[in-house]
Amino acid sequence: MCIPTQMRSPDSDSLVGRNCFHWILLNTHTHRHQRQLLKFHCIIRDTEMTSLRLLLLFPFLFVLHVHFCSPLDDNKIPPSLCMGHPGIPGSPGIHGSPGQPGRDGRDGRDAAPAEKGEKGNRGEPGETGLRGLTGDRGDSGMKGERGQPGECAVAPKSAFTAKLSESRTLPLAVGDAVRFDKIMLNEQSDYNAETGRFTCKVPGVYYFAVHATVYRASLQFDLMKNGHTVASYFQFYGNWSKPASLSGGSLLHLVPGDQVWIQMALGEYNGFYSSAKTDSTFTGFLVYSDWKNSAVFA
Repeated sequence: MCIPTQMRSPDSDSLVGRNCFHWILLNTHTHRHQRQLLKFHCIIRDTEMTSLRLLLLFPFLFVLHVHFCSPLDDNKIPPSLCMGHPGIPGSPGIHGSPGQPGRDGRDGRDAAPAEKGEKGNRGEPGETGLRGLTGDRGDSGMKGERGQPGECAVAPKSAFTAKLSESRTLPLAVGDAVRFDKIMLNEQSDYNAETGRFTCKVPGVYYFAVHATVYRASLQFDLMKNGHTVASYFQFYGNWSKPASLSGGSLLHLVPGDQVWIQMALGEYNGFYSSAKTDSTFTGFLVYSDWKNSAVFA
């Protein structure tokens, strides 16, 4: 079907009828409308209406157009028939409300092991914690090797006992050492029976004791250390028929080289006595040693 796009009126200089008819064709979309419009087109072309008649006919054509043309659905005009210049950009819209949280994403794949990093610096020591509970006793360890012999495997010893023999000549003079000449014990040979003196070899504390039988005269003697009186003992004798006894003792601290002995105090008090049935003895022994503090055992 041929639809003319132009229409020439008797007045060739007038295009009013042509433009109006073209506008009617652009707003007609159904075949029915197109057939009716073609009919009017043929009538107009055949009668060769003048421009004045066309102007008089225009209101009538407009009424027919309104009557036969239904409105466009939803004001939809084909883009090819109505394309203007781009409009001015609109103002930005208002920010919408936050949307609902999205779903949790899928678990990612396990990544390949990373390379070992460099060793970090040593941290500062932490505060001391509370003392823990005592643990159970552990098993006994293996027996260790035997150690080397020490410098003094046996404890130091020093002891002696001596008594007056029956044949000793008395009386003794003042200042003389009483020589207990009969040795009963003297393993370390610290006591000398010839001089009646004990000489210290092991430093430490010693105990010395004297037991004397007194007969025929009173007795007084002194316990001496390096020429100084440590203790004095006295027993009076009153012409009794039987002997009396006198005993005494003392603790002394000695160092190597010190000497201890019994010495007569007064000339007239020299009643030491010894017989087959009674004795006078002098005894000494080491109580404990402090050899670690001595140069001899260092």
